[in-house]
Amino acid sequence: MSGTAEPTVTVLVVDDEPRYVRWMTVNLRAAGYRVLAAADGQAALETTAAQQPDLVLLDIGLPLMSGLEVCRAIREFSTVPIIMVTAKAAESDTVAGLDAGADDYLPKPFGPPELLARVRAALRRARYADAPANEPLFQHGDLTIDYARHTVSRGGQPVPLTPTEYKLLVRLARQPGRVLLPEELLSAVWGPEYREETQHVRLYVSRLRRKIEPDPEHPRYVLTKAGIGYLFAPPDAAG
Repeated sequence: MSGTAEPTVTVLVVDDEPRYVRWMTVNLRAAGYRVLAAADGQAALETTAAQQPDLVLLDIGLPLMSGLEVCRAIREFSTVPIIMVTAKAAESDTVAGLDAGADDYLPKPFGPPELLARVRAALRRARYADAPANEPLFQHGDLTIDYARHTVSRGGQPVPLTPTEYKLLVRLARQPGRVLLPEELLSAVWGPEYREETQHVRLYVSRLRRKIEPDPEHPRYVLTKAGIGYLFAPPDAAG
């Protein structure tokens, strides 16, 4: 697979450390991306609203307004893919980023191959979320997926999903009753770059359940097959 991006793809780098901004800018531009930069949360919000980048690389440790606060604020007006960049690899930071609306996380330090692989994967997921589907509507219990509009609702109320969450839900919902292995979901939803990161599936399934399930502790749609994987409940199990 080529590492060169389409010239029109714009990435916003948000970090208060100039050396990281320069490093990411150099590597992203070398791969063919157009790069914008912001050093604080307010500038990030203004740039996202005005320039509408295709992807945001957002440092979690910003001054004044944290990366988590910026992520939540962006999610109020945009579904742009957001990769949260963190100096910590603790699961609590990962969960916090997902709860704020991030699509992925990238712990520092990281090299150019990992940076570019994560960017490509996030853009692929966003393109999938925007792609048309053969079936216009999927209904199961009180859950509705409108493939034509790329929206999800439960009990008639809209459920805001990130592109990654949407792709994961659709992947499961298209095969109700079939158990999908974590490795299978990783390859289909995130891409081959993620095939070893099985914690991604667990964290995103938990996040997805909190959004679509009436009782996330006792899910009726996205079920776990202990020791094997995950499945979307067959029709007779979610009524």
